[in-house]
Amino acid sequence: MKNNAPFTRNNLVQYLEQNCIGTRLLFGGNLVRQPLYQGLNYRVVGELSNTDRVMQSVFWVGVFPGLTEEMLTYTASTIRAFVGNC
Repeated sequence: MKNNAPFTRNNLVQYLEQNCIGTRLLFGGNLVRQPLYQGLNYRVVGELSNTDRVMQSVFWVGVFPGLTEEMLTYTASTIRAFVGNC
């Protein structure tokens, strides 16, 4: 998602969920921000700004091998409708 997008990840995720399209947030993200890493000695190279961006912007759209062409088309058209209305 672009930094200047007229919507947030949460806006899009809520819209998809309201339209029966399953989503999940990225569960790892920037691991050094996780509580487990507090107080541990580890090496970080750079500011990890792209890692933070991924953690704040990425989500998964539910997929599995049993999805039909019709289901995939519905998912794509629902995303296009959301983006087109922003």
